Order: sequence, then C-alpha cells, then structure tokens
Amino acid sequence: MRLFATTVVLFLGLVICAPNIFADEETKFEALFDGKTLSGWRGHRQPDVPPTWLVENGTIRGTGKGPDLLTKSVYGDFDLRFQWKLGEAGNSGVIYRVSESDKQTHQTGPEYQLVSQKPVNSERRPTTACGSLYGLYGESEITLQPQGEFNRSRIVVEEGRIQHWLNGEKVVDCEIGSEDWDKKIEASQFHAWPQFAQNKRGHIVLQAAGSPVWFRDLRIKQLTPPPKK
Repeated sequence: MRLFATTVVLFLGLVICAPNIFADEETKFEALFDGKTLSGWRGHRQPDVPPTWLVENGTIRGTGKGPDLLTKSVYGDFDLRFQWKLGEAGNSGVIYRVSESDKQTHQTGPEYQLVSQKPVNSERRPTTACGSLYGLYGESEITLQPQGEFNRSRIVVEEGRIQHWLNGEKVVDCEIGSEDWDKKIEASQFHAWPQFAQNKRGHIVLQAAGSPVWFRDLRIKQLTPPPKK
C-alpha cells in the first residue's frame, strides 16, 4: 500500500484537520476583487466603472476599449499578486502608483507589461516582453502558460526597489533613482513626463490596450502603512 500526505488525518475514527501553514501570510493580503463586483474600482478620471469593464465568471474582463480601470484606493510600498490571461496576440498591462494628473495612466506610473506571445529576438525587445517594466527593464527568456490559461504575476515595490515576477520567475529587479535608472529614463520616452515614477503613493491600474483581457485573484499587501486620516 502506498501512503500519501494529505491535509486531513484519519485516526481511530477521528478526523483531524492539519493547520493551514499559509493562513498568517494570506491574512496580510487585501483582496482587490471579490469575484462578484467592481465596487473598489472606477475608470481613470471617471467617477464610475466604465461599461467596457465587466465581471465575468469570477474574473474582471476588459474588452480592450478605454478608459483604464483603477482602484479607488491608493498604495505606496506593496506586494501585489494577480492572475491574468489574454487572447491570441493580446496586449495589456498593470500600472501602479498612478495619479490622475496626466491624460494617460502610463505617464505617471511604471507598467508591468502583459503580452500573450513569447518574445522572439527580432519581434519583441526584452523591455517590451511580458513581465517587463515597459520600456525600461525586462528579460528575453520567459515562460508563459499555454494560450488560454492563466498566468501568475507579482509586483513588489519597496523603498524605491521594483521587482516583477512572472510564473514564479523574477524578470525585473531595479531601483528608482539609481544611476542606471536615470540613464534609461533619459534615453526613453519617459523623460518627457516629469511625473513618471515620482509618486510615493498611487492607484493600481488595469490597462485597456485594444484587446480583451481577464484578471482574477488580485490581492495586495501594503508594506508601508497608509497615512492616518
């Protein structure tokens, strides 16, 4: 007989449930989406949720048409986890620390790039590959789930350091204001936007970039306490 470890132990007719070793960690995260409503969200520069963003089968579904969708709350340092999928040749992004001072969300916040296809040398640069910090940092070697399946992503922002993770692999590790960062900003489109990546706190944004996108299991842990009201 082969024995397998389980979370339930049967002993002398009693059922003993093993403790959830992840319980303490999970309780530190705040759900950004309850799977049923978009009560914590609204459109960029709009008071309500645009009709182009829907709740569908426990996911947030974006049709690809604007405006972008953003959290009503703002966040400083954080650990954000989420799952997503795109259609074939799809494109979207998650933008963070966004303010509404500029017309477009990517003019104030760094973007975690979401694209459905794996980058190929001549077709997509590492800085525009999936998981990249769009236009600045990225990796050419990434692993995506098969088309139609959900990928897992993570963004960590703490004391100026940014990390992007894709399906368990770290693909970005950089620091705002470092010498390398400043050089990359100066050589990019972002130098024309003085507020880019300058906010200490801001909204989390789901980008409408022309193609359908699905998000689920969005949760965030604040690494710095929110300011007292």
